[in-house]
Amino acid sequence: MTSPTVRRRRLSAELRRRRVQAGMTLSDVADVLEWSPAKLGHIETGIRKWPSVMEVSALLELYGVTGGQREAVLTLVRESRLRPWWTEYEDVLSSAYVGNEAGAVAIDTYAGILVPDLLQAPEYTALLARARGHDERTAERMVAAYLKRQEVLDRDSLLRYSAVIEEDALRRVSGDPDLLHAQLRRIIEVALGNDRVTVRLVTTSAGPHTGSSGPFTVLEFDEDEASLAFVDTPQGGTIVESEEEVRGCQRVWGGLVRAALDPQATLTNLKRLSLLT
Repeated sequence: MTSPTVRRRRLSAELRRRRVQAGMTLSDVADVLEWSPAKLGHIETGIRKWPSVMEVSALLELYGVTGGQREAVLTLVRESRLRPWWTEYEDVLSSAYVGNEAGAVAIDTYAGILVPDLLQAPEYTALLARARGHDERTAERMVAAYLKRQEVLDRDSLLRYSAVIEEDALRRVSGDPDLLHAQLRRIIEVALGNDRVTVRLVTTSAGPHTGSSGPFTVLEFDEDEASLAFVDTPQGGTIVESEEEVRGCQRVWGGLVRAALDPQATLTNLKRLSLLT
C-alpha cells in the first residue's frame, strides 16, 4: 500500500507549490476562503495531517487547477487519509518513522550496538523488548510489528536497503548461542536472498569510527522528494528534514561504509561466526 505519511508530505508540498504558482500569499488565500492563515499554514506544512477533499478542492479552484492535474491532487488527498497497518502498533512503533520507511525507495541504516530493526530475528526483537522493560504481551506485539515492518524489504518499489552492523552488536548476545545463531541466520538469509539488500560488518578491531555519534537512518524517496534522516535518541528518535543535517548523516554513512568490510567479506565473517556458535 502507498504510504499515507509520504502522500501527506507530498500533498503539502504540492499545495504550497500551487499557491506560489498562483501568485498568492497565505493571507490572500485565507481572506478569500475565510480561513485563518494558521489553518492553511498547517495544511502546507503537514502539521494538520488530513485536509478534506472539500478543503483541497476549494484551494485548487482558487489556484485555477483543473482537469487531470486536479484529479491527481485529489487522489493524493484520498491516499493520505487511508489508515495504514502501523497505526495498530503505535504503542511499540513510531508511526511517523515507519510511515516514511514504508514509502522510501532507499534506506541506509546504522543501529549502533543493536541489530538494525529490519534484520532482527523475532527472538532478538523479543529480547530487546524485555530489555526495555516491556511485559510479555507488549514484547509479542513488538515482534509482530517488526515482522510486519520487515515486509518492506520485499516491496517492489524499494530499490536499496543497506545496513552497517557492528560486530559488537552480535557479540552482545553471544551468551545465548541459540539466539546468536538465529540472528546470524536471519542476516545471512536476507543478504543472500534479496538483491536489494546489502549488509556490511564493522569489526571490533576497526576501532572508533564516524558512527560513534549514534544510530541513524537515511531515507530516500522518489519523484524528486527530499531525503529524510531519523536520528535515534533516548526519547525515541527524531525525524530530521533539514538538508544540511541530512547531508551530515550521509557523510557519516560514507565514513561507516569505509570502516566496514565489503559485503562479500561480511558474509564470510558472519558465516564463520555462525559455524562457531
